[in-house]
Amino acid sequence: MLYQLPNGKVIHLSIEEYLDLTDEDVQYFMSLDYGEHIIDPFRGSAVEQNKKEKYYDFDFISLDDESMNDIICDDTPFDDIIDLSEDLDM
Repeated sequence: MLYQLPNGKVIHLSIEEYLDLTDEDVQYFMSLDYGEHIIDPFRGSAVEQNKKEKYYDFDFISLDDESMNDIICDDTPFDDIIDLSEDLDM
């Protein structure tokens, strides 16, 4: 895991090291000017490691299916909050 020190530099720690980290350790790392500045915040993330191409199956949903348009929209809870019967011209 990457941990950013208060001086802006980033160090790599394991979970166990992070859980054992004290304020004195952080001060020690900063006094040594340890770490590096990272330009890319996604460096080493799972976003870079996902090289698998995504497959979208557009044939799964039929475009002729009429039930897709039969979704009931219930806007009545907002009718008492928003009054559109008045003229809005000022």
